[in-house]
Amino acid sequence: MKHEDYMRLALAEAHAAARIGEMPVGAVCVRQDGTILARAHNLRESQKDPTAHAEILCLRQAAQAAGQWRLNDCTLYVTLEPCPMCAGALLLSRISLCVYGAADPLRGCCGSVYDLPMDPMLQGQTAWIPGILEKECTDILQDFFRERRE
Repeated sequence: MKHEDYMRLALAEAHAAARIGEMPVGAVCVRQDGTILARAHNLRESQKDPTAHAEILCLRQAAQAAGQWRLNDCTLYVTLEPCPMCAGALLLSRISLCVYGAADPLRGCCGSVYDLPMDPMLQGQTAWIPGILEKECTDILQDFFRERRE
């Protein structure tokens, strides 16, 4: 499978989030051999938990599936650029690559506002690739917020 294929799985998670009134962000964690370890979407409203971002939930599930917290042989696909908390979790989990769809010019910490995963002061080691299925990832967010305003 290609980056676009895994991002489509993350988009399916984002749609699942939107259906239950959550901000539509989805994530998928994949081993280098193509094994999907985890899938998740935002559940902040449902769980009343500020840390229940798609990335955090996905990393927790992936660590459980892998039987360890070190996910250095994995890629995280996420529909929205990780925030500071999630970018920190990428670094701490030792994820080798983060692939995201839509940039977040307000809170994005994988290149937009800041590049936390590659900060040499933090011994950063998580590379990132932006803009995979960017239009689709941006559209679902824009549609969600447009509907909320109406």
